[in-house]
Amino acid sequence: MKVSIIAFDDFTDIDVFFMWDLLNRVKRPDWKVQILGDQCCHVSVTGMRTHMHGRLDEANSSDAVLFASGPGVRRKINDDVFLDAFNLDPERQLIGSMCSGALILASLGLLEGKRATTYPTSKKLLESMGVRVVEEPFVREGNVATAAGCLAAQYLAGWVLEELLGAKVKEAALRLIQPVGEGLPLDEKEYEKALIVLAGASNRTDEAVTKASAASL
Repeated sequence: MKVSIIAFDDFTDIDVFFMWDLLNRVKRPDWKVQILGDQCCHVSVTGMRTHMHGRLDEANSSDAVLFASGPGVRRKINDDVFLDAFNLDPERQLIGSMCSGALILASLGLLEGKRATTYPTSKKLLESMGVRVVEEPFVREGNVATAAGCLAAQYLAGWVLEELLGAKVKEAALRLIQPVGEGLPLDEKEYEKALIVLAGASNRTDEAVTKASAASL
């Protein structure tokens, strides 16, 4: 299974890297997460230069496609070359966006007749595109979902994990990033269980735990 995160110049760092980190907690041979763009590198809003893993058209064969947000979105919704690179289909793919990334979904015709959420500064523009905007952190309409507010990235990534790999995998990944002392218990036993789930192992193996642990500490 393949998950593609779509970036561009002036993307919001946390929206991309929060999802990247959480989705990469899964350590299975058939699981791949990649960041795609229309250039070999894109620079975030804070100036971080990030190498892309592939071209935009690779998103069309992905199981899930997640659009980042940031000031660069306003340019991309008027970039026909960028938009024409996508041939996405919610009948066979999960498609989502963070914050202002919903504007790209609307530009691709993916929010017609749907409710959606977005960052407050993008609300009026999204409404002008015929979308019913609601003030909620996460909105799912079939296989299309929108999230708003940077910390809502966990809801969007969690949705992808649950839909593609199941509720146990989603719970295991979220358990590893929650603030200490909050949420689900995480003693050594529960920590090891979570790593085993993320490694796709039904029984404990040292190799499975070691692989999953590398990105979790």
